[in-house]
Amino acid sequence: MADVGTVKERLRRFADHEAAGISPLYSHLAGQAAEDDDVAALLSEAGTDGDTHPTLLLAAAHRLIQAEPIHPLSRYYPSLGGMDGVDGATWPEFRTFLLERADRVADIVRTRFTQTNEVNRAAVLYPAVARAAKQAKGKVGLLEVGCSAGLLLGMDRFAYQYRLPGGEQLTAGPKKTPVGLHCAVELAEGAGPPTVPTKLNVGAKVGLDRNPVDAQDDDELAWLEACVWADQPDRIRMLRTAAAAQAKDVPELVAGDAVDDLAAAAARVPEELPLVLFSSHVMAYMAADRREAFVTAVGEIAEKRPVWWVTLESYEAGLDVVLPGRDELAYGVTARPTLGLVTWKNGSPDAQALALADPHGQRMTWLGP
Repeated sequence: MADVGTVKERLRRFADHEAAGISPLYSHLAGQAAEDDDVAALLSEAGTDGDTHPTLLLAAAHRLIQAEPIHPLSRYYPSLGGMDGVDGATWPEFRTFLLERADRVADIVRTRFTQTNEVNRAAVLYPAVARAAKQAKGKVGLLEVGCSAGLLLGMDRFAYQYRLPGGEQLTAGPKKTPVGLHCAVELAEGAGPPTVPTKLNVGAKVGLDRNPVDAQDDDELAWLEACVWADQPDRIRMLRTAAAAQAKDVPELVAGDAVDDLAAAAARVPEELPLVLFSSHVMAYMAADRREAFVTAVGEIAEKRPVWWVTLESYEAGLDVVLPGRDELAYGVTARPTLGLVTWKNGSPDAQALALADPHGQRMTWLGP
């Protein structure tokens, strides 16, 4: 268990940096919770220190209000049809709601994990995965670490529209698909636009997660929806659309640890397929020594077969291990995760930073090359 002081600091940082300007509701609730020992203590019940992220508390509240959609608090939740903006009653209503259900909140945060399966992140990942596939010169196998329900493994079946400066648009993916994603692309100085091929040739799909989610199960899908920020209902609609599409292309999901079980999960991708492993917003939940162990484990797999790692994480939790010294990419500086591509040559990682992205994939700054 994390101490309440640590939890309050994480709530404050989330309110001021992650949710500010993006989610008025969650920025307000987290900011108030950061000043409230009783509410912060509910999050300190999480199973491990790494799981005490504010989104877990907010998801627990979202899940409980899903079960009581006529409760007065729901009027602040657009995901449930609420239309009221944040006002003076929002926090008192939220606080009372949680503390009256403290046992149920504690049970959720002890047994659940933040498992946001943000579909639009595929729009950021796609150019890097496509670049890896081009280097592999043929069909590839995908392995997602921290896959949740594995919805991002459907990226080869999504359609993409990238809006460039000046109004130019790049499109990729199949034309007839229920999942269409949009991403605004800014270009860093000297960078050209990303290359996005029409087709991504995928021969196998495997997901690894400590607690895989079955998106075809109504209760499990409800938890995924609860992990989406409640004042962003468009994201929930996209989640449902991707989950329905997955029913026609179900990947193999494996329960296991990101380090200890990585090799076994990789072995489920046929050996003849070059392996493109990817992770998004997973490494921050791992201790620093486990992140280093993860990179070592990927390197050991790369000794036996061609491997690329596409990482969409904060620089400190992802590329820092294999591309040190890029302090300008630090999350503390940019407040944005970094898209990176890593492969192994002669036993050593060769890493590139490709883009800075918004946390939910709606926008990125392409760094090139």
